[in-house]
Amino acid sequence: MAKGDETLFNKGLPIRRAVLGKEYVDGSMAKADDFMMAFQRATTTIAWGWAWGDPTLDRKTRSLLNLAMLTALGKTPEIKLHVKGALTNGVTVDEIKATLLHATAYCGIPAGLDAFKAAHEVLVAEGAVSGQSLKPAKKKAAKK
Repeated sequence: MAKGDETLFNKGLPIRRAVLGKEYVDGSMAKADDFMMAFQRATTTIAWGWAWGDPTLDRKTRSLLNLAMLTALGKTPEIKLHVKGALTNGVTVDEIKATLLHATAYCGIPAGLDAFKAAHEVLVAEGAVSGQSLKPAKKKAAKK
């Protein structure tokens, strides 16, 4: 790894841990063999050291951008990961919802539905939303 790459990797690793969680990041690194470690180093260097490490945008804004871009790309597992990161970065449920609605308008209903389902799963698991239906369940008529 070149010296500049090493600097960006060292800059990106703590950012990646802060946003995605130390357990997740360290677990991904620990499971990586030589082949997959190339990707771990690349994503930490490029996405986290170079992109997230640029101070121009704050982490909350970057989280919202990621959710919109991942919706456009249809990357449901990454949406789940970044919804949790967005909560960590101070993004509210309403801001997540507004971002996904905005992405839906530009990316289409199927992409938006997948993103909403993925986000909802995480929001319920994190206790950010109840997951309870707004409508009471219909009572079935008793059989005679």
